[in-house]
Amino acid sequence: MQSKIGRVAGWYRRLRETTNPSFMPLFFDESRYLVLMGGGGSGKSVFAGRKILERAALEKGHRLLVCRKVARTLRESCFKQLCEQASLHYPGKVSQIRSGDMRISFKNGSEILFAGLDDAEKLKSVYNITGIWIEEASELCEGDFDQLDLRLRGKTVYYKQIILSFNPVSVTHWLKKRFFDIKRPNTRLHHSTYRDNRFLDAEYKRVLEGFKETDEYYYDVYCLGQWGCAGKSVFNAKSVRARLALGIRPLRTGMFALRGERARGAEFTDDADGFIKIYVPPQPGRPYVIGGDTAGGGSDCFVGQVIDNVTGSQVAVLRHRFDEDVFAGQLDALGRFYNNALIGVETNFSTYPIRELERLGYPRLYVREEEDSITRRAKNSYGVRTTSLTRPVMLSGLIAALREDMALVQDETTLLEMLTFVRNENLRPEAERGAHDDCVMALAIAHYIRPQMRMSVEPPPEARRLWTEDMWEDYRRASAEGKAYLSAKWGHAGA
Repeated sequence: MQSKIGRVAGWYRRLRETTNPSFMPLFFDESRYLVLMGGGGSGKSVFAGRKILERAALEKGHRLLVCRKVARTLRESCFKQLCEQASLHYPGKVSQIRSGDMRISFKNGSEILFAGLDDAEKLKSVYNITGIWIEEASELCEGDFDQLDLRLRGKTVYYKQIILSFNPVSVTHWLKKRFFDIKRPNTRLHHSTYRDNRFLDAEYKRVLEGFKETDEYYYDVYCLGQWGCAGKSVFNAKSVRARLALGIRPLRTGMFALRGERARGAEFTDDADGFIKIYVPPQPGRPYVIGGDTAGGGSDCFVGQVIDNVTGSQVAVLRHRFDEDVFAGQLDALGRFYNNALIGVETNFSTYPIRELERLGYPRLYVREEEDSITRRAKNSYGVRTTSLTRPVMLSGLIAALREDMALVQDETTLLEMLTFVRNENLRPEAERGAHDDCVMALAIAHYIRPQMRMSVEPPPEARRLWTEDMWEDYRRASAEGKAYLSAKWGHAGA
């Protein structure tokens, strides 16, 4: 008994001496999915290979698979690494190493196979698998992973496990959505960086540290293993992630309980599943602006961004899949709730929401000047047109505002969209593939239309007066400067 205890103690001591402390508990983890996310030089791949070898050497009858997306990358990466680790730590356990078809056999009957997911012939021989290590799992599409998951059904008395190791690339990647955005059963998540690797030589650490000065984004994503984006983010990615790390939650979440079709007097109803998030409630006499983005051009949500027109700070967000009339009704109520905020809705794909707001009698809509297609004369129209001329101006304004102060944004969904709002190969700013830009564009519209909203506070109720229909007609036809002049001359119209 004493000799057995001594052997176990000796085995554990050797394992601890050759393993980074943060990985030690994972040798005993039996979750079906062991997800190792981290930066370069963190030691996650060395650990994954060591655990595969450990199981093959000590648990007989295993048929373990090591794979990557492309077969040709395996020989100089995973296969070479495991051969070196086997020679160093398990020299008496290995019976044969076959370099030709990349296979490591053990005296207890276990074996480790290597296959790329692009090697159809090799994959035909992959059956009765009892464990899998997927290196650079971010290279796989979700369908590849599902097929591997189905292959993990070999007969064994031991637990079955898939180890996934990867550097995070994009917050829109399926790995994040599948394993990090929701809590999955039978899953263990682990994050590591080069700072966790006590075996990393000092020179390489200095190289990694140097990226803090030369390429901050690369340092955050590839050295610290933080979620990034596939392209170069238009917004300051470090500032966005710092804001996300604060975990800001809305003060209230809910929707407006409309009485009939009109929003006057509508009450905001708190509901955890609601689609309106309020971060700062309306303040008496404070001017607000709402930018609206409709569900078109690949988008699947209607969005309304509410900002304080004095500070430019985001105070509320409406985001949901709606019928257009429902969106208009909620936007009508939200605008009235925020002191009859100036509302500007994008009209590229549909003019229905803005026409519905007109029908509902909303008192303050953004007016743009455009050329009449028949008379070629300038005319005023409600709503915002996003064109090749106005879009860059809108985005430039938002980028400039947030460069000065990222604290203007409170909402997590908006911040996540900002992180994946990148420049494409033609340097055009847009959402990266698989991501959305609804919140970004609505926020850009809100900042774009701010000049048409006064910067002073709302006058007290007794200072308001009702306008005649003729006054309203003159006001609607006036330019932005003309509207300001008429408001000063006639006083603010009553709601």
